[in-house]
Amino acid sequence: MSEPAVVARLARELTAGLKAGDLEDFYRDLHRHPELAFREHRTSARLAGRLRGAGFEVTEGVGRTGVVGVLANGDGPVVWLRGDMDALPVREATGLDHASTVDGVMHACGHDLHVTWLVGAAETLAAARETWSGTLVVVGQPAEEDGGGAGTMVADGIHERFPRPDVLFGQHVTPGLAGFCPHTPGLMMSASDDIDVVVHGVGGHGSRPEATVDPVVTAAYVVTRLQSVIAREVAAKESAVLTVGQFHSGTRHNIIPAEARLALNLRTQSPQVRERLLAAVRRVVEAECGAAGCPVPPEVTVMPGCPSTVNDTALDQEIAAVHRELLGAHAVPDFGPVMGSEDFSRLAPPGVPYDYWFVTATPADVWEAAPGEDLAEKLDHVPANHSPLFAPDLSVLVPGVRTLVSAALSQLT
Repeated sequence: MSEPAVVARLARELTAGLKAGDLEDFYRDLHRHPELAFREHRTSARLAGRLRGAGFEVTEGVGRTGVVGVLANGDGPVVWLRGDMDALPVREATGLDHASTVDGVMHACGHDLHVTWLVGAAETLAAARETWSGTLVVVGQPAEEDGGGAGTMVADGIHERFPRPDVLFGQHVTPGLAGFCPHTPGLMMSASDDIDVVVHGVGGHGSRPEATVDPVVTAAYVVTRLQSVIAREVAAKESAVLTVGQFHSGTRHNIIPAEARLALNLRTQSPQVRERLLAAVRRVVEAECGAAGCPVPPEVTVMPGCPSTVNDTALDQEIAAVHRELLGAHAVPDFGPVMGSEDFSRLAPPGVPYDYWFVTATPADVWEAAPGEDLAEKLDHVPANHSPLFAPDLSVLVPGVRTLVSAALSQLT
């Protein structure tokens, strides 16, 4: 492995000739044509075409709509670079000239930017094979947004069908004044679980509530009671978030329904807190239903989502040092762990180190106009991931390619 300054200098040299206009055209095309989880057929085809053109051996349909490109270049380590491809069911409101042409679907989390970075890095490294040795594997992952894409690729044999990684890298666009590359060693993102709750009551006419067991009232008590779980059952030094994202019940104004359904999301940063909170959710739901006299016990179904993302500390420190040389020491802060979740870590076989970092992309004029004096206040007032107004500054196209290229070169040179 080379010194950080050497790697950064090489990355700058190799990307000096990047055609920013070509990357921007590619990005704009992806943004105009967003595709939801496991429907990324056009996106994966575009990625596969660029990889083949660069000399990669490409396999499509891995994990349904995933793409894997392999470029063997002599002896050396195997480095995987991953980018996710799916969009969100969000109606775009940016007013951009390259806004989504698909009603109700938008790249509101920047995965179009991730694919563009991946293409830029793959083509740059392929064109400079004389500068490195080893095997580069590029992974276009489907369905990150529903938490299933990485697991589906693993189930489809990505670890057995392709060269096993010695290291795995990925990055994600995030709010913040464009031009920074935050790194966090160790715990970086939280685990996420979805929980479905069904409250069974006794339905009837709205004029005779005494003849029913109203599941709406019971579910409302559940929602209210759940608000105290984080506040009263999690230590102040720990972090967790419990959200009630859906509440569905009933069909008419004057009909008391027979059941109510809740959809919850739990974010945790330690296995112990996760188990305690899952038990608390079950306890609260069962107790409220018991107190209401529900005729049938409630159903509580936990659907494990994304595990915690825990960067290899030594690897993260190594890559952060390279990025400081590449972008400047001021440009590589440590945000600390965040409550967001990712399935990126599922792609790493057991024992394989990985590193995942952020690239900030809020346009300077938007950032400066946002109220607030410090970082936290401004972050609350700029469009974030999943917002219909999310619009990354395209000035990060080339820097985002450089951060991926330099990370790969740190292992391959």
